[in-house]
Amino acid sequence: MNGFTVAIDGPAASGKGTISKAVAAHFGFAHLDTGLLYRAVAAKVLAGADPAAAARALVTDDLESDALRTPEVAQKSSQVAVIPQVRAALVDFQRSFAARAGGAVLDGRDIGTVICPDAQVKLFVTANAQVRARRRFKELSGKGMDVTFEDVLADVKARDARDRDRAEAPLKLAEDAVEIDTSALSIADAVATSVALIGGRMP
Repeated sequence: MNGFTVAIDGPAASGKGTISKAVAAHFGFAHLDTGLLYRAVAAKVLAGADPAAAARALVTDDLESDALRTPEVAQKSSQVAVIPQVRAALVDFQRSFAARAGGAVLDGRDIGTVICPDAQVKLFVTANAQVRARRRFKELSGKGMDVTFEDVLADVKARDARDRDRAEAPLKLAEDAVEIDTSALSIADAVATSVALIGGRMP
């Protein structure tokens, strides 16, 4: 299959990454967590690099580090993501990935609205802030990180505000996207819903 693109957007800890990986595996599509691009740039910035230069020099290997999952990198990633020069540098990387033969699933904040506006399927995965904070708190504390639920909730809300209010490619529901609220859904049900929606659009 050539050029079949699935765009999955949504806020932090909504479940879009888990759903995207499962969907890609189900259909045999390639998967790109575009948030890792911004996290990789953020990690370089925290190490002293210029944001735009870091984005232009990004290579696939930069996406493999476990260090990209820390709260510090997560916070910085949403800060560098508002920089127009950073976003512009990463657009070509994402669009090239989306156009690959065999199909592709991309998840992020602006895939359906900016990166792949012509994607055959667009999903917007969301959940309320309390639920998303509990998921992220469980993930971080499970890795031995010293965090409190209150701090994680505040971080989730702060990231939501930055993502939605930025001038460049804000997080929003594409007009032709299907919204999936995972607040009360199991992972299996969320994945099954997504697979059914995507399967119904395939040639």
